[in-house]
Amino acid sequence: MSKAHYAIQAVVRRTGLSAHRIRVWERRYGAIAPERTPAGRRLYSEAEMERLTLLRDALRAGHRIGQIAALSLAQLKKLGVDMHPSVPAGSRRRLPSRLSYLEDCLVAVKRLDARGLESALNRAVADLGSQGVLQRVVAPLVQTIGDLWRSGALTAAHERFSSAALRVFLGHAAGAFSLPATAPGLVVATPSGQIHELGALLVGAAAANLGWRVTYLGAGLPAAEIAGATKQSGARAVALSLVYPEDDPQLAAELVRLRGLLPAGMPLLLGGRAVPAYAAALNKIKALKIKDLVHLGETLDALRAPSRKNKR
Repeated sequence: MSKAHYAIQAVVRRTGLSAHRIRVWERRYGAIAPERTPAGRRLYSEAEMERLTLLRDALRAGHRIGQIAALSLAQLKKLGVDMHPSVPAGSRRRLPSRLSYLEDCLVAVKRLDARGLESALNRAVADLGSQGVLQRVVAPLVQTIGDLWRSGALTAAHERFSSAALRVFLGHAAGAFSLPATAPGLVVATPSGQIHELGALLVGAAAANLGWRVTYLGAGLPAAEIAGATKQSGARAVALSLVYPEDDPQLAAELVRLRGLLPAGMPLLLGGRAVPAYAAALNKIKALKIKDLVHLGETLDALRAPSRKNKR
């Protein structure tokens, strides 16, 4: 048995998983059983590191953690091979598969390699399509970069580099479709105080791919500016991303102000990792809480449904 000597931050750096997710997999699903130091710190072995990596890859392939958490290491390895049954296990990692795209992107980010990141994303688009790459590659990439930045595994320079590169990529993805003037409008931004805009960029690209005419405003806009742009663009809904910080004492009042400035009943969509931290304010303004890109698509489709019925 391999010796357990890896601290959780080393596991985060190696696997790209967040420390929170690793602990949830341990407590809720019993997927791993790290040793504990006398002070209570978790220590992980090389075998557990491998197990977490295999679980991560299986989730990206569409499996649910509750269904695979109890599998043995051998079963998880076989599950990985079964994803590509025609390829020997030893050569599986060399496949240009969807499981490798996120790793390729992370390697490029860590090297500050703009061409490498662009190449990995373009290969993913060719394989998965526009909406597929947003859901399966870019969304988990954004989350992983955020986790690694918070853990100290990536620097602010890496986070800024990835933001700049992904801003260009997502801008192209959002502008890839020619939409009619009658397409429903969506204003996308982050509210005042929210400084990370990758989530908003991702929402804008996904909405444009789903046939919405997106007006993207960027990060840190005051409520009055968002409301003014909504009125001028004739948008049907507003989507805001809340990522960081999670403890802004001014944000709740800013969201209430925005709700008061928007037309009565206008849908206000809020998504991002910081949403739970502002749950009380979001409930107060009756915001639609978006869980992920799939849920975003379902919500946008539901918002379009009345206009479709009226055309029949």
